Amino acid sequence: MLEVYSTLHRALVSFEPRTKGKVSMYVCGPTVQSEPHVGHGRSAVAFDVIWRYLVWSGYDVTFVRNITDIEDKIIAAAEEAGESVETLAREMAKRFEDAFVGLGVLSPDFEPKATEHIDEIINLTAVLIDRGLAYARDGDVYFSVRALESYGKLSGRNPDDLRSGYRIEVDESKEDPLDFAVWKSAKPGEPSWESPWGPGRPGWHIECSAMAEKYLGQDFDIHGGGSDLIFPHHENEIAQSEGASGTTFARYWLHNGMVNLGGEKMAKSTGLVVDLASIIESHGGRALRMLYLRAHYRSPIEYSEVLLSEAAEALDRLDRFRKRATPGVPEEIALDRFREAMDDDFGTPQAISLLFDLVRDGNRLLDEGGEASAVAGAVETIVAVLGFDDASDPAVGEHALTDAEVDVLVGERNQARSDRRFDDADAIRDALEDQGVSLEDGPNGTRWLRK
Repeated sequence: MLEVYSTLHRALVSFEPRTKGKVSMYVCGPTVQSEPHVGHGRSAVAFDVIWRYLVWSGYDVTFVRNITDIEDKIIAAAEEAGESVETLAREMAKRFEDAFVGLGVLSPDFEPKATEHIDEIINLTAVLIDRGLAYARDGDVYFSVRALESYGKLSGRNPDDLRSGYRIEVDESKEDPLDFAVWKSAKPGEPSWESPWGPGRPGWHIECSAMAEKYLGQDFDIHGGGSDLIFPHHENEIAQSEGASGTTFARYWLHNGMVNLGGEKMAKSTGLVVDLASIIESHGGRALRMLYLRAHYRSPIEYSEVLLSEAAEALDRLDRFRKRATPGVPEEIALDRFREAMDDDFGTPQAISLLFDLVRDGNRLLDEGGEASAVAGAVETIVAVLGFDDASDPAVGEHALTDAEVDVLVGERNQARSDRRFDDADAIRDALEDQGVSLEDGPNGTRWLRK
C-alpha cells in the first residue's frame, strides 16, 4: 500500500485517489524569468520519478505541470534585458524545456501557460468577488484573507501571527495588509488584458488555481512543488480554490526539499546558483539525476562537485553491469523490495541501494560463471522507473550514435584487429571516443560503455 507524506496532513498517510485506478497530479512548474539552475532540476526530477512510479504501479495518471509566463519577476527581468515580456518568457521556457530533457524528465500530459488561461483566471476572480472573498479597488482585486476561516491550514500559520514578508504585498488600498492580489491593474509598458475591473494581469497565485481546476477539476489527487512554495503560494491557492468551490482543492500536498550550496538555499534571490544547462553539458544529466535521487525527495540536499563525481562513478558501475549482463524475466523478490521502498513515500535512496545490491550480486554471479538474467531484468526495470535510461543523457541525444550503430562499429573494429589493420581499428576507437563511447577489451570480447 502506497503511503505518502502530505504537508496538509503533516503525516505519512495512505494514498487513496479520487477515482480508483486513476491519479490526477498538478505540479507547480517554473517561473520563467531567467536561466534554470540546479535547484529547479531537483523538483522536476522528483515529480518525474513519482509520476513514473505511479504509472509502473498500474495507475492511469494525468500529469499537469504549468509554466508561469507572466509575473512581477518576469516583467522586471524583461525590462532589465531590454526585451518584451513575451520574448523573454518564451526564450527562458525553451531553456527549461531543454534542461529537463537533458535530465531525462518526461513531458507532462499538459503544460499550460498562464497567459493562455486569462479567461479562466477572470472567471475564478469573479466567483471570489461574488462569494464575498475578494474585493476590487481601483482596478486591482484582492483576496480577503480573514474572510476565510480555514486560511493557514497548509502552512500552519495563523493570520493573527503573520507579519509583512513572505511576498505579502503591503498596499494602502488593501483592507488588510495580509490580503493578496488576485488581479493587478495595468501599469504603463506592462502586458495587460481586459477584465471587468479594467485592463490588468493576473496575480501569481490565481494562475495555478485556475489552471489546475481546468485540467483536473476539484478534489484532485496530488498537488506538488518545492517546499519554498508552501507559504504563501500554495496556501493562497487553497484559499482561492476552496473559497470559490466550497470543496477540497487537492487531497495530498507533496513538497520537495531545497538544494543548498554552501549551506544556503540555491536561488536567484540569494545569488547562489549553479547553471543547470552547464552541469548537464559537462557531467551529463544522468549523473545529476543520480545525485538528486540518492537523497529522499523531501530532504534538503547539498550540491557539490564531489557529490556529483560520486554520482557519476555510481552510474559507471551500473552501466558496466548493464552492458555485461543480458536481462531476462525480472527477479520478483527484487521487484517486491523495490515496491516496498517506493511505497514508503517514494523512497528513492532505499531503491538505489537495492539497485546497487543487485549490481553487486549480478557481477558475482557472472564472475562465478552463473546466470544473472533475472537480476539484470530487475535492474532494467528499476532503471526505467527511476529514469536512468540512456535517453536521459545528452550523449545519447538526437545526433549521437544509436546502440545498433555502436555495435556495428565495434564489430568493424574487431574485424580490423583480426585482420591486423591496427590503424583502422584505432581510428574506429577514436571515433567512438569522440561520440562519448569507451571500449573495454577482455577475454570474452569487447564491451562498450557510454561515458
